[in-house]
Amino acid sequence: MKALVYEGPRIMEMRNVPIPVPEADEVLIRVEQAGICGSELSGYLGHNSLRKPPLIMGHEFSGTVEASGSSAKRFGNGDRVTVNPLLSCGSCSFCIRGNGHLCPSRKLLGAGKPGAFAEWIVVPERNVYRLEDHVSFEEGAMAEPFAVAVHITELLRLAPDDRLLIAGAGPIGMLVLQAARQYGVTDIAVLDINPERLNIIRDLGGVAAESYEALPEEWTKTGFDAAVDAVGLGVTRRQCINSVRAGGKVVFSGLHEADSALPVNTAVRNEVTMTGAFAYSSADFERALQWIGKGKMNMLPWTVKYPLEQGAECFEKLLNAPGKIAKILLTLK
Repeated sequence: MKALVYEGPRIMEMRNVPIPVPEADEVLIRVEQAGICGSELSGYLGHNSLRKPPLIMGHEFSGTVEASGSSAKRFGNGDRVTVNPLLSCGSCSFCIRGNGHLCPSRKLLGAGKPGAFAEWIVVPERNVYRLEDHVSFEEGAMAEPFAVAVHITELLRLAPDDRLLIAGAGPIGMLVLQAARQYGVTDIAVLDINPERLNIIRDLGGVAAESYEALPEEWTKTGFDAAVDAVGLGVTRRQCINSVRAGGKVVFSGLHEADSALPVNTAVRNEVTMTGAFAYSSADFERALQWIGKGKMNMLPWTVKYPLEQGAECFEKLLNAPGKIAKILLTLK
């Protein structure tokens, strides 16, 4: 089968590799659409220790079931599906409590195991979800990043009258905005330095500012109730802490910098709750799929598709001049 293989910093090549064979509890999926994630961009640059070459990346995807292992009985050939790519042991205390995303032995498809930038992929049957008939493959491929946003908003415990600040107008920032709307939140402001991405935020009904440091005066008269850092820079992390009111909540999800100096005294004196957000639980993933089925997520107007063979070019495009694009999907036709 053909696969896009990461072979070193800024090196991706199309290769012919063997078609994987499903184990007893696995299914073989023919990939239809696979999205490029921001974490894969850092891996492509050689900045991500989880992604070691040679590697087939890709963990946001949808496709059709082609074959099933001997004990995998839930799906038939041709079923349209998407996949929770976070593989956990299922038996540790975290997994038993519904927090498989914190499992010490977790692995991610496209990082610890071969991913979806290929014609076929094998995955455990328990991680596979059937797509409703009216849900497109494009939408199915976005269930994974939307689950990240759902998890972030769950951690914030938002109320309809909350004011929310999001640092970062990338796909996760856009999806957090849409997930927050499901809790009735309407007062949402977004910071970024990319004017074209901010135009998407405006199209989605948010208000936007082209800066990570200087907030418009009308934003600062009263503090935000909650803030999300979807970038992971010191400046965005500090801005989130400094922008929330006393008793406010901040969720950190961006991973750009490993370490940052933070205004901890401000957080102490204002009793700011600070929480990290990593991936999502199975319940978050399922809720994301439910909301997609109800039309609560819309990224398609700002999504473009390219054949897998142009994958390396797409990585460069996202790094250099993405334009008014929220997501690139690689197609396997």
